Amino acid sequence: MNIGDVARRSGLPAKTIRYYEDIGLIRPKRSENGYRSFRESDLHKLAFLGRARALGFTIEDCRTLVALYEDEARESAQVKHIAEEHLRQIDDKIAQLQSMRATLDKLVHACAGDHRPDCPILEDLAQETSDPATCE
Repeated sequence: MNIGDVARRSGLPAKTIRYYEDIGLIRPKRSENGYRSFRESDLHKLAFLGRARALGFTIEDCRTLVALYEDEARESAQVKHIAEEHLRQIDDKIAQLQSMRATLDKLVHACAGDHRPDCPILEDLAQETSDPATCE
């Protein structure tokens, strides 16, 4: 298969596939003229990577997950540890986003939104704080 075929079948853009090759996540064969030749195993690995990336795993996590997938002597505990750490990071991000939303909601409701120049939103943004999610 050429890169266009594998892009269509995997659902990944050709640019992403080239990037994955550049960083060593996939290694398609090359013909004498230098064209990539993808095998079914490459397509399967690209689908795996696409799903892992859609779940938010980092490139390095993907590299580790692919290696574990290909290692028949792997321990599922290793995979679970990676997934649990990623889940913890997602939970942290959700908490940060909820805090940001609560703060912004409070500011929006405090602003009259009329023709006067005073604005609690701008006043809050002008404060010197290290964490915008905790501004009050």
